[in-house]
Amino acid sequence: MAKEKFEEALERLEDIVRKMEAGDMTLEESLKAFEEGIKLARLCSRRLDEAERRVEILLKQEEELVVRPFKVAENESES
Repeated sequence: MAKEKFEEALERLEDIVRKMEAGDMTLEESLKAFEEGIKLARLCSRRLDEAERRVEILLKQEEELVVRPFKVAENESES
């Protein structure tokens, strides 16, 4: 999972969630999938935190940090 891309990790996490929600996994498979899901969720969270810090740095103006919310495009939905 080292240097895994956010999008790849999120896609794998979504796949794990779908499989677990289907309820067709054994207990052992479910535990293994849950463990992987937790690792992926933490990875995604770290990547998002890093991106947020980078955006804040880019928005820094004259020693004062200006934090602005992202605007969601009309064709995208907020989740």
